Amino acid sequence: MEKNLKQSILYLKKEEPEQKPEPSKLLFTGLDDAGKTSIILSLQREFSKIAVLSPTRGAQRRVFNFLGKEISEWDLGGQISYRISYLKNPGKFFDGTEIAIYVIDIQNKPRIPEAISYFKDVVEQFNELEIEPPIYVFLHKYDPALRRGALNEMENLIIDLKEQVKGVTDYKEIYFYETSIYNFSSIISAMSEILLSLYPKSELIEKTIFEFAKKVNSAGVVVIDDNSLIIGSYYRNDETKHLLTASTPYFLVLNDSFQPTSVMENRYEDKMIVQRFGKHFIFKKITLKKDSAPYYLLLLKDDPVFQKEDLETFANILKEILNK
Repeated sequence: MEKNLKQSILYLKKEEPEQKPEPSKLLFTGLDDAGKTSIILSLQREFSKIAVLSPTRGAQRRVFNFLGKEISEWDLGGQISYRISYLKNPGKFFDGTEIAIYVIDIQNKPRIPEAISYFKDVVEQFNELEIEPPIYVFLHKYDPALRRGALNEMENLIIDLKEQVKGVTDYKEIYFYETSIYNFSSIISAMSEILLSLYPKSELIEKTIFEFAKKVNSAGVVVIDDNSLIIGSYYRNDETKHLLTASTPYFLVLNDSFQPTSVMENRYEDKMIVQRFGKHFIFKKITLKKDSAPYYLLLLKDDPVFQKEDLETFANILKEILNK
């Protein structure tokens, strides 16, 4: 009888479905018109929607996949009535946050004190809930025109803002990024670094990309997912990093503008190849999982040639890493 009972218990355990892990909560917050939704839309390459944006109403949520991990993205509208409701019900809006992104519009100087004050409120909610997500402060709308025309003034403002943010709290993990939708690579770089911190296999991916770069004699390799996020990269030197970082957004947008058959050309098949600065930029879509969003590969080489077998081997290794 006892033996049969044990067997029944073991049978039931085997039949229990695996618990699906909860998505990691990524929280975007800050004042209204800070640029939170524009950042999200730019990563989706929905640039036409940015020009006609209306203020975000309440909390907007979507779930997306990053390296096989589900991310629950919360975009909290920043109008004062909504901010009050979030602070009154922190368990609903702030609890469970694994990564917080706080966006400050650095061009709207009159509202900077208000932005700093609300930042303090958000940190207090985290403290009350006894959670400690890293907070990434986006000093946003630092547009290329400002870097060119008012560099000294903006650099002083950035220094002052960082001091103000750190001065209102003793929170341990606060990091800063300077971002602009007119410098799309600044958003790609920031969001990629942030989300890779959630992924324990990122070092293995980097090593795989490094070995592939050596095999095909490439000065730099970047692998990007369909959310414009870099999942791994290798750069031989700073010049290569600058060239590929600046070029990645253009290839993504150019790829979106083509119909699937438009990039098919002679022996290059589904590659896009651009020769510039005496180098060849090679952009190629790779599929790592059937019926899932594609990934994109960007290489910088002296010549436009690499073996199909090398690419297939590389894709298969990545597939194994992501499916483990």
